[in-house]
Amino acid sequence: MKATSFVVNITSDNPDRLRAFYADTIGFEADPNSGLLSVVPGVSLAIDDHSETHGAAKEPSRVLIDFFVDDVAAEEALLKSKGVQFVREQSLEWWGGIISTFADPDGNYCQIIQFDPSRATANPEG
Repeated sequence: MKATSFVVNITSDNPDRLRAFYADTIGFEADPNSGLLSVVPGVSLAIDDHSETHGAAKEPSRVLIDFFVDDVAAEEALLKSKGVQFVREQSLEWWGGIISTFADPDGNYCQIIQFDPSRATANPEG
């Protein structure tokens, strides 16, 4: 496969609320041509309704939506100031990732990740 772009399509029984969260709270801008929310060049979010999507995510950690950032502490503080609830505050992983996890209004888990290879330690699994 030779993909030319990547779209994560999140379905909801309340797509307007979810779209507003990703646009207004998280800060992703809508592409004027497609209506998709731009994350980084070539990667977008689509927020749609779906006849088989009802209520909150049943297994919110099954698919993790990861956003890599330069400063996880600053991004976490900004999102908290906008009322975003975190299920995991920033912590260091053995591989040098600093991760914070929040839930969107439908309960999907999103992670903000800062990769700092200088903070990596030995792999605990050998």
